[in-house]
Amino acid sequence: MKNLTLTFTEDEAEILVDALETDLEGYEDSAKDARANGNRADVMTFSEAANRIKVVRDRIRKAIDS
Repeated sequence: MKNLTLTFTEDEAEILVDALETDLEGYEDSAKDARANGNRADVMTFSEAANRIKVVRDRIRKAIDS
């Protein structure tokens, strides 16, 4: 996997966090729906995506707060 270095203003980073939170909500809702429908494979897929989004979001938040 290739590492990238990007530079953002604090406002731009906040926009990214907001976008990631919106995306996260969608994946969490999809995981809930899949769980209700008994679709274990989709639950795993959507949950994994949600967790990866949380990691990226939290890394950006940490950089903003530094």
